[in-house]
Amino acid sequence: MSPVTGLPSSPVAEGAPRNHGLGPRGAAALVFGSSAAVLVVEIVALRLLAPYLGLTLETSTMVIGIALTAIALGSWLGGRIADQVDPRRLLGPSLGVSGAVVALTPAVLRSTAEWAPAVLLLIASLTILVPGALLSAVTPMVTKLRLTSLAETGTVVGRLSGVGTVGAIFGTVLTGFVLVSRLPVSGILIGLGTLLVVGSALLEWRMRRWSGTPALTLVVVAGGLGTMAAPGGCDIETRYHCARVVADPDRDSGRTLVLDGVRHSYVDIDDPTFLKFTYVRAIASVVDAAFPEGEPLAAHHLGGGGLTLPRYLAATRPGTRSLVSEIDSGVVRIDRDQLGLRPEHGIEVRAEDGRLGLRRLDTDSRDLVVGDAFGGVSVPWHLTTVEAMTDVRRVLDEDGLYVANLIDHGDLAFARAEAATLSETFEHVALLGEPGDIGLDPSATPEGGNLVMVASDRTIDLRAVQEALDARKTGWRISTGDGLTAWIGNAPLLTDDYAPVDQLLQPYSRSSR
Repeated sequence: MSPVTGLPSSPVAEGAPRNHGLGPRGAAALVFGSSAAVLVVEIVALRLLAPYLGLTLETSTMVIGIALTAIALGSWLGGRIADQVDPRRLLGPSLGVSGAVVALTPAVLRSTAEWAPAVLLLIASLTILVPGALLSAVTPMVTKLRLTSLAETGTVVGRLSGVGTVGAIFGTVLTGFVLVSRLPVSGILIGLGTLLVVGSALLEWRMRRWSGTPALTLVVVAGGLGTMAAPGGCDIETRYHCARVVADPDRDSGRTLVLDGVRHSYVDIDDPTFLKFTYVRAIASVVDAAFPEGEPLAAHHLGGGGLTLPRYLAATRPGTRSLVSEIDSGVVRIDRDQLGLRPEHGIEVRAEDGRLGLRRLDTDSRDLVVGDAFGGVSVPWHLTTVEAMTDVRRVLDEDGLYVANLIDHGDLAFARAEAATLSETFEHVALLGEPGDIGLDPSATPEGGNLVMVASDRTIDLRAVQEALDARKTGWRISTGDGLTAWIGNAPLLTDDYAPVDQLLQPYSRSSR
């Protein structure tokens, strides 16, 4: 007996099953792998849902919340059931069933988005919740198997908890830095599902139990075949986007770049002066009116897409040097491989974040900065703030011009906040858009869509801009001065400390930009 507690010196926990077939290394491997798999599913789910729900803060919050719910539910239920049933009977099925669900996820979600969008959120939640809970149940089950002595409780629980955390970190890093950049999301999920089913089969074999591996294998195969047959909007899956290039049936050399289901750019490969989208014609009108005809410019572009405007500047202002910050290197490859970008165009594209690209530019080094960066239809928040605009102003020379495209609908709360932010930073600001959207037609209800904002520390010839807008048949008008101030109202300034862009944006149509 122990002289202090009176307990046996090496007691066996009451009801604890013998850990036949599961040594400490096997236990650690199970916990590590299942925890990593949960994070892989979570991150890939964000990519899979982006074409249908948008890559917004709300979407990210929803997916993270569901994943955490799955982890909590699985951990609780796994521990509770492990106290009532031999965990060795449950580990294999938990891995196998979660693998089958994961492998079916791409086909199920894409088919649901196409044919039953009303229930997409429910189906998406289940495809994260079910495998996440089953995989999270593995840790308490394995812990139960390894707890054979009360004297080792803290060591076993602490070790397996740490191993699970390391596994989650590994799954996060592997997915974010390796898998997504090299494999399509459907391939990642089908591959993960296959690994989980194989792991289930090995575990059941080691435990000398009959398993449902053949049936689960058929489900994984069905998931792979279903993914091939399911509707999908991708020709290419880049690190950030589901991308397609769509030929224009009415114009042989016309191409539309579609990212996550949204039309981002229209490019005429043979005629870069052909500008289809209204907002691009508006930006071109501003540039043409603000600078002498044919004068080459030093331009910086925040966001590249199909590089429509840099191509236009190269064609109409020979000698123009356009530097583009495009965060998605996959989009850059599409520009080169499918949209005819050539080195002789005088366009340098850097695969970098736009805010970081701004920091690398010299003071007073640009005549023009164009803001046209989007995640879905939302301008990345860190490119909207006073601090970001202060850096834009630093980069521009004394006669430089900042022109930005943005999208908003409904009450246009984000657009008003961005106009307020620009007015805080630049001496002259103008807003271009449909008359009803920018407050010039009080009888019209704002519908929203694309708006273009212009900012500079020099006076802008707005009459010339309006003439250029009319010549291009945009139907747009210009608001500035007191009219713009009244339109802005009491909209908040956006700062690095407070920029709720996703919350300010109103519901939108995802059919186009």
